[in-house]
Amino acid sequence: MSDLVELALEAHGGLDRFRRFSTLTAKLHQGGVLWGLKGKPTVLEDCNVRVDLKQERVSHWPFAPTRNHSVFGPDRVTIETPDGEVVEELNEPRASFQGYEMETPWSDAQVAYFSGYTMWTYLTSPFILKQPGVTAEEIEPWQENGEEWRRLRVEFPDAIATHSKIQTYYFNASGLLVRHDYEVDIQGSNPAARYLLDPVEVQGITLPSKLRIYPRQPDNTPAPEPLIVSVDLSDYRFA
Repeated sequence: MSDLVELALEAHGGLDRFRRFSTLTAKLHQGGVLWGLKGKPTVLEDCNVRVDLKQERVSHWPFAPTRNHSVFGPDRVTIETPDGEVVEELNEPRASFQGYEMETPWSDAQVAYFSGYTMWTYLTSPFILKQPGVTAEEIEPWQENGEEWRRLRVEFPDAIATHSKIQTYYFNASGLLVRHDYEVDIQGSNPAARYLLDPVEVQGITLPSKLRIYPRQPDNTPAPEPLIVSVDLSDYRFA
């Protein structure tokens, strides 16, 4: 592992501190063109998320206009009522996206799969770099907004559901994660750049309060539009 990994972990509060917690919850307000393209413009527009920090498990609620919640795992996703009755189930969820493009509509269970693995990847970063099977190598730095950002080329094992096997993480001079690149394999492998904005400290861990995701152009710069996804996060709580 690169020393950049260690710098990043310390800048975000330290791996030992992070590992003391089991879950992270937050409120989300989500926007961007993606949800409308998928036929789900408001289903998770205003919702809550709970991320399991010990294994890849995530729940979102409510799935508007119902009070239902999701139970996400890499191999199975369910949509359940408040009483735990399964109303929608998707086994081997990634296979269900075969042949999908950016404009292909999603079911609620597919929304839960995408939202589940994205929020688990996002809210456990950069600590996810210490997950078993994850490898990171520092590559040449990147100039953006008058700054030089150090970068990690990260490879994920098949056991972790995430956007793509190879991803790139960008860190500022303080070691904070400021940008994250990937291809969204489940919708045609379209390239994206995620920006982490307005960091906040929560129980000693630094987290972004805003995420903005744009298409990534062939020259590695973000396209100014469309805004693919926006996420505003609040009411963080570790337990």
